[in-house]
Amino acid sequence: MKNQISIHTSILLDENTSYTLQELSDLCNQSTELIQEMIDEGIIVPTGSSPSLWRFGLREIHRVQTAQRLIRDLQVNLAGAALALDLLEELEELRRKVS
Repeated sequence: MKNQISIHTSILLDENTSYTLQELSDLCNQSTELIQEMIDEGIIVPTGSSPSLWRFGLREIHRVQTAQRLIRDLQVNLAGAALALDLLEELEELRRKVS
């Protein structure tokens, strides 16, 4: 039996750093076209007035990654992922208020 080696890499993200469309695409392993579809669905909202000036923070990275899992695991479409993300954030906010 052969031994198998797994190599995992991590990227430390700074909450004060913003990322370009291409950087977001690379970080989340998604095409820029899908990222733009996520923007159209309201899953993420960039700052900046045009795609070349768009910037994304940690919140957007987290939402893209969560949307990816919802699409993959629950087989929802982008509109369903957007709704689920909004409901999850609302639930988190309510839990913060109760605590």
